[in-house]
Amino acid sequence: MREDRLLLSGALRPTRRRRGRRRPCVPFALAGLGLAALGFAALAEPAPRLVWNASASVPVGLYWVSRAAPVRGDLVLATLPPDARRLAADRGYLPAGVPLVKRLVAIADDVICAVGDAVFINGTYVATRRNRDSLGRELPRWTGCRTLAADELFLLMAGVSGSFDGRYFGPVRGAMIIGRLVPLWTG
Repeated sequence: MREDRLLLSGALRPTRRRRGRRRPCVPFALAGLGLAALGFAALAEPAPRLVWNASASVPVGLYWVSRAAPVRGDLVLATLPPDARRLAADRGYLPAGVPLVKRLVAIADDVICAVGDAVFINGTYVATRRNRDSLGRELPRWTGCRTLAADELFLLMAGVSGSFDGRYFGPVRGAMIIGRLVPLWTG
C-alpha cells in the first residue's frame, strides 16, 4: 500500500530511456584510453633498434640491437653506472645520455680482479689499466677480487688500451644492458 502511494506521488516513478539518445560514456572512455596511450608513448624512453658506433674501441659502423639475451663474448649496448656516466660526460669520453658499446667478458660466478694495473678474469690476465687518460687526468680505480653476482656483468674491450670500460668502473647490473649488438655494416 505504501508503494501505491509513492507511485501516485511520483517518488517511485519508473524511468524510461528515451530513444535516439546514447550515453556519452563509450566515446569518452575511448578518448581517455587514447590520451593515456599518447602520454605513455611520450614519457617512455624507446630502446634503439639501430646504432651507429663512431668510437674507435669497436669497429665503426651500423649495428642492429637484438633483444636476445647476450652471452660471454657478445658486443652489447649498455648504459653506464651513474658515477661513470657523469665522469664520461664531463670529460667528453661519451656524450651525456649516449649508451656505450663494449664486449661482455664475464658473467655470474666469474671472478674478476683488479690488482695494480692488471685486470684478471678467473685468474687469467686480460687487460692493463692506465693511471691517467690521454689528457693526463686521473682515472677511477676499483681494487680487489669479487665473484660476480647473478645480476652482474663485466664489460671490457681487452685489446683497446684506451677504452673506458669495466677496468675503470667495475661490473654493471644486467638491467643496464640495452641489447646484444649484431654488426650490419662496419668499415
